[in-house]
Amino acid sequence: MKSYYKGLFSGLLSGVLWGADTAINGWVLLAVPFSLIDKRLVIASLLLAFFHDFFSTLWLILMQIITGDLRITLSKIYTRSAGVIVLAALFGGPIGMQAYLFAIDTIGAGYTASISALYPVVAATLGSLFLKDYLTLKGWLGLLLSVLAIIILGYSQLQSPQNQVVWGFVAACICASGWAAESVICAYGMKDDLIKPNEALLIRQFTSSIAYLALIICSGHGWFNIYNVISRPIVLIIVVLALIGTASYLYYYQAIDTIGPVKATGMNVTYSVWAIIFSIFLLKGHWDTKLIVCSIMIVIGTFLISRK
Repeated sequence: MKSYYKGLFSGLLSGVLWGADTAINGWVLLAVPFSLIDKRLVIASLLLAFFHDFFSTLWLILMQIITGDLRITLSKIYTRSAGVIVLAALFGGPIGMQAYLFAIDTIGAGYTASISALYPVVAATLGSLFLKDYLTLKGWLGLLLSVLAIIILGYSQLQSPQNQVVWGFVAACICASGWAAESVICAYGMKDDLIKPNEALLIRQFTSSIAYLALIICSGHGWFNIYNVISRPIVLIIVVLALIGTASYLYYYQAIDTIGPVKATGMNVTYSVWAIIFSIFLLKGHWDTKLIVCSIMIVIGTFLISRK
C-alpha cells in the first residue's frame, strides 16, 4: 500500500509539473524567435520540442553521472526492453509532443491541455486490451467524469470556424493518441524490471530529440533555425523548462511502473487544470465559473480513479 500511494502521489505531481510545463511552453512560443515564424508552418513547435527534449536528455545524463548510474543505463541500450522504450518514445515524442506544441501554438495552452487530456480514455482501452490492466466501475465513472469536464472546457474554443483552430483540435487529438500509446508501450517495456523508470526516460528523451533533429534538418534551414534559438536569451528559459518537464516525466514514469499506465494517466490528467491555473498567472487570464466547476469534476474523477 505504501508503494501504491507513492505511485499515486508521483502521478499527481507529474500532472502539476506538466501543467506548469504547458503554460511556460505557451509563453515561450509567443517570444522571439518563435513568434517570428509563420504560424502555418510547424517549425516553431518542432524547434521547441527538440530543445525541450534535448536539454531534458542533458539533465538526465547529468543526474545519472552524479548517481553513478549512467554506465548501467548504457549497458541496457541494446536490450529488447530498450527497443520497446524507443518505440514508445516515437509515439510520445515526434507524434505526441509535436502535435501538442503545434496545438498550443494554434489554440492556446489551456484549451490544448483540456483536449489532449482525453488520452487516459485511450490509455485505459489499450491497457485493458494489451496489458489486462482494468479499471473498476468507479474508476471508469471517475475517468468519464474527468473527460466530460475536459470536453466542457474545450468545447467553446472549437466553435470557431477558422482552419487553424480546426487543425489545432486535430493536433490535440493526435497528441492524446500518441501519449496513450506511449504510456502503454512504456509499461510493457518496464514490466520485467530490467529497465528502471529513470533509465527508460533517458532512452525516451534521447530518441525523441534525435528524431526531432532529423525532422528539423529535413524541413530546410535547420541549422540556421537552431542557431537562431541558441543565440538568444530565451534558450536559458528553455533549459529551465526542460528541467521542469524532466521532473514531470520522471514522476510519470515512476507512476506507470508502480500503479500501471491506466491509473498513472488518470492521475497525470489533472495537468489540464494545472495548465489553465498556471496560464492565468503567467498569461494574465481570468477565472470563470466553468473553470471552477470543471476543476472540481476532474478532482472528483481523479479520486475515483485512484481508489485501490
